[in-house]
Amino acid sequence: MVPHHAYSRLGSPGGTPSPPASPRRSPRTHRRPSKSASGRLLQSPRALVQRMAWMLLSLLLRRQAIFLFAPLLYVAGMLFYMGTVSLEGVPRIISRPAPGSIYRSPQLYLRLRTDMNADNSSDALATVWRHAYKGGMWRPCINMTMNELPDSNGYIYVEANGGLNQQRASICNAVAVAGYLNATLVIPNFHYHSIWRDPRFIRISPFANRLSFDAPSTVQRLRCLANFEALRFSNPIATLAEKLISRMKEQSTDNNGRYLAVHLRFEEDMVAFSCCIFDGGEEEKQDMNAARERGWRGKFTKPGRVIRPGVIRMSGKCPLTPLEVGLILRGMGFSNNTAIYLASGKIYKAEKAMAPLLEMFPLLQTKETLASAEELAPFKNYSSRMAAVDYSVCLHGEVFVTTQGGNFPHFLIGHRRYLYGGHSKTIKPDKRKLALLLDNPKVSWKALKRQLLNMRAHSDAKGIEIKRPNDSIYTYPCPDCMCRSNKSEVLKSPPAR
Repeated sequence: MVPHHAYSRLGSPGGTPSPPASPRRSPRTHRRPSKSASGRLLQSPRALVQRMAWMLLSLLLRRQAIFLFAPLLYVAGMLFYMGTVSLEGVPRIISRPAPGSIYRSPQLYLRLRTDMNADNSSDALATVWRHAYKGGMWRPCINMTMNELPDSNGYIYVEANGGLNQQRASICNAVAVAGYLNATLVIPNFHYHSIWRDPRFIRISPFANRLSFDAPSTVQRLRCLANFEALRFSNPIATLAEKLISRMKEQSTDNNGRYLAVHLRFEEDMVAFSCCIFDGGEEEKQDMNAARERGWRGKFTKPGRVIRPGVIRMSGKCPLTPLEVGLILRGMGFSNNTAIYLASGKIYKAEKAMAPLLEMFPLLQTKETLASAEELAPFKNYSSRMAAVDYSVCLHGEVFVTTQGGNFPHFLIGHRRYLYGGHSKTIKPDKRKLALLLDNPKVSWKALKRQLLNMRAHSDAKGIEIKRPNDSIYTYPCPDCMCRSNKSEVLKSPPAR
């Protein structure tokens, strides 16, 4: 019999069994660290790397606030520093103007004048045109035979608006239209148009640019006939022009009567309209503002309009000054004994502006210097008559130099082509390249002359050009108004302009 034991609060071997022992923990995650011989704890390499990564992440998180406030601290420090340092010692950023945007030709002339004067041996008038007869000459071939005219279909009356050459275009276009329609052209007269009562009467106003340049060949030939053969200046204008041409040839006996003609556009209204800045300072600024207001009444001061003189100059739209014309011609090889006829209106600040050009070309003449006051009196107050005299003298020069666009060179270049075998014998400087050349403070006379001679050669090569679609027949008379002298030659495609 098993002996009975008293109840024990602590339990006894014979009482209620003790709860089962807890399961043994995994030795992989809860292994007790072992001790080395020295008593220090040992860790596995993997656990050490994890602990170091966690410490680094904690350090970055604790310093995040410093990174957020760093820009503010930097700005505050700079403001404090700028308040204690004088601004006079701080370097400033200087904006340099773009090359070709500033008028510096007077400085260039002063620097190169000695070298230019020492280089005066060339004779460009004798050698300027080398391509005049390459590819065969052209000759006028307008049919001027007159047949019996049929009965007129009516009348055409046009208003010849504008200046001299706009009126010229109006008349030539009107002749072409009247011939094409078999109508009678009434001589333009602004005072008589109201008296016509014919129901078939056509009145066109204005008429300078109403007719397409790509008209049928019959219309084109009528234009040629009117412009190059039929139109003549009145006897007083033609007589004075012949006198001036004769006097120019007398002044150029050293060059076998050859002279150079320049069309210069440096009148006050042209300078004002261009919005370019030259070397006249505040006085020039006030003069140009006043001229723009007189001529165009607020056109240039409208709200929102931005005028950039530097951009205008770089794009080649500024009128050339007399000084620049002289530099260009000397650089192109024309010596100071070249006779020059200057076609121009009243030059802005003429005494100052013309002085360097006269120094470079002392044989320079104008209609005012060639003709007496009595000879000019009938034309003095009529700008179109004065322009007609200039046109005639420029037409017969060995060289024509155009410095600005417009109707005057537009018609003159074509007329010269018609007279000189298809070659315009005209120098047309590249004003975009000129803006860069004349604004180069380091260019030498030799380098400048080389560039200008290339420009002259380019004008020579472009002297003979064939009309393309949308070109003016008054500037490009080949092939509508002219034929090749050598019929066996095949007309080549015109070079790209």
